[in-house]
Amino acid sequence: MEKIAGILVALGLAACSGIAFAEVEGDAESGAVTAGVCSACHQADGSGKNVPGGESWPRLAGLGAAYIAKQLHDYQSGARSNASMMPFANMLNDQQIADVAAYYASLPATQGDGGEDSDEAVLKRGQQLAERGDWSEYIVSCKSCHGPGNRGAGDVFPGIAGQHAGYIEAQLQAWKAGIRKNDTQDLMGSIARRISDDDIQAVAAWLAGQSPEAN
Repeated sequence: MEKIAGILVALGLAACSGIAFAEVEGDAESGAVTAGVCSACHQADGSGKNVPGGESWPRLAGLGAAYIAKQLHDYQSGARSNASMMPFANMLNDQQIADVAAYYASLPATQGDGGEDSDEAVLKRGQQLAERGDWSEYIVSCKSCHGPGNRGAGDVFPGIAGQHAGYIEAQLQAWKAGIRKNDTQDLMGSIARRISDDDIQAVAAWLAGQSPEAN
């Protein structure tokens, strides 16, 4: 089993490393002005908002600039779909996208919400999935791609530690249902389809309670 696990992780990381991103050069000061249109949902400090039972808005503060820029370009192209985000993304030109991405990347990461009421068993299961995965279900750990502490790895994998539980859960469900598919080689989709709804809630709750920054 350990040999199989090692092979799967290696394949997963190899697939991840093949995802190409264009270089993003932006000006954070200019981005602060443009980001005014984003603050109604993502808040002035980029902390986003967890909305139980509703649409949660992700924390953008502290995420990688290249990752943010790619998501905005994906909304423009239709590779990623969201009725609220697409009109705002289409308002921005390439330079404004680069500037907004640089601005949010320059902000200190804030703590996520949404896992406070989860019981110990749920959080323990969430921690297992995030840190070790579940090889009985061929589920790779989150940190295999999202890096140590799940705080992000390079330009491709965003930090998910300290992200809002509602947002993490919604994105995993979207990948599971095939609604979101802007990841190369269906990496996230293939993982999400193996995770039960209860496990999605568990890993989202645990990740929301983790520090987004190294102690």
